[in-house]
Amino acid sequence: MTVPPEPATWRSWDRSRRCRIVAAARHEITANADALIDACRTAQRIDPVETLTGELFPLCAALKFIGQRGPRLLRSRKLGVGGRPVWLWGVRSEVHREPLGDVLILAAWNYPLLLPGVQLAQALAAGNQVWLKPAPGCEPATQLLVEAFWRAGVPAEAIGLMPADPQSAIDRIDSGVDLVVLTGGSATGRNVLNRCAAKLTPAIMELSGCDALVVGPGADLDLIARAVAFGLKFNGGATCIGPRRILVAADQQAALVERLRAQLEPLPAQVVHPAARAAAASMITDALRRGATAIVGDPAGTPAATELVSLRPTVLTGVAADWPIASADLFAPLASVLRADTDPERIALINRCPYRLAVSLFGDAAWASRLAERLDVGHVSINDLIFPTSDPRVPFGGCGDSGFGVTRGAEGLLAMTRPKVIARHRGRLYNHLRARRESDQTTLLSFLKLTHGHRWWTR
Repeated sequence: MTVPPEPATWRSWDRSRRCRIVAAARHEITANADALIDACRTAQRIDPVETLTGELFPLCAALKFIGQRGPRLLRSRKLGVGGRPVWLWGVRSEVHREPLGDVLILAAWNYPLLLPGVQLAQALAAGNQVWLKPAPGCEPATQLLVEAFWRAGVPAEAIGLMPADPQSAIDRIDSGVDLVVLTGGSATGRNVLNRCAAKLTPAIMELSGCDALVVGPGADLDLIARAVAFGLKFNGGATCIGPRRILVAADQQAALVERLRAQLEPLPAQVVHPAARAAAASMITDALRRGATAIVGDPAGTPAATELVSLRPTVLTGVAADWPIASADLFAPLASVLRADTDPERIALINRCPYRLAVSLFGDAAWASRLAERLDVGHVSINDLIFPTSDPRVPFGGCGDSGFGVTRGAEGLLAMTRPKVIARHRGRLYNHLRARRESDQTTLLSFLKLTHGHRWWTR
């Protein structure tokens, strides 16, 4: 295991130099793209184009963003005289962005390059030393990723590449780190937070989703059907912001189902990751027992959880909002159709769901914009899904059981720092240090009314 050095090494480098080196890793990633694609090839990821479009392109764009915007975002901010309270006469303050120290990144299996790669890059650019634990089975891809940063000029000692077993994460948290960044399920998030609590260690939790796709007025049903098929088959359906609940009005449902059937019929079965098989089988069995029906295929014969190896992209109709499948974080090619005729119904179904990571709204742009303002989620896509989150400029994170804190974008970079204020007092005016006078209360009360009174005559 590589042991990070004392914080004074990498963090002492000029921020522009750090950002430039981190951004240069994209050149190394591009040069070794074939090897990275091969390392990401699994039973769920059989199409190399998915690694290119879902991981390498957005990762390299995020690295370029750090190189272009990172130095400016991380620079100290001087607070001028404008806006300074008058009683702070002579005080000039600066806000510095300081590295947190040791950052532990706990990576997920479904996107082994993009998710930990951006988090690693942002933590390094901010001047931190990083401990990176890959998900089991992702060790080769993670090794290649880290080597790309080393070849770009990041000191080998700045990245501690850990074993993939969970015990190594537990040991690292117990030994003390300054931030934990987890991408994973909500159950894992609770366990990690319990561990962090003992050390008062802050954390960023990028957890599961049960995302809704809302069919609104004026929606293009053909576009929606294509989008659902894409969301269910991309990465074997193992995407936290994939469509899991399709909210549609009664007068649109029949037409949408026909279009979904046309899109889903040609799709082959996809291998379900072992970590997701039990939940998928359980939810399908429960929904069918309650009266749901499948648009295509025959999931009525879904095998036991231990035997569910593959599944055709499946959409179940007739699902009620209070069924377990309607609020489950599934990483399989599986979605449910729920009836929602009005905006209040749609808002309630979304905002009351424990998972609130992202939502996709399809329909009239003005309607979608109004509805988006009322949704308590981390990301809203209008007339699209999944794809817009790859913008390197935007933060990513959810709320509720989908976690808290953000990675990516300017906000994600600053989340890898802590603000430190340096205030300088110039001059000889120190009214707060002089002896108290009898007139102080009257004078200060008058001054308070003068500066903050509600009415001019009060002032």
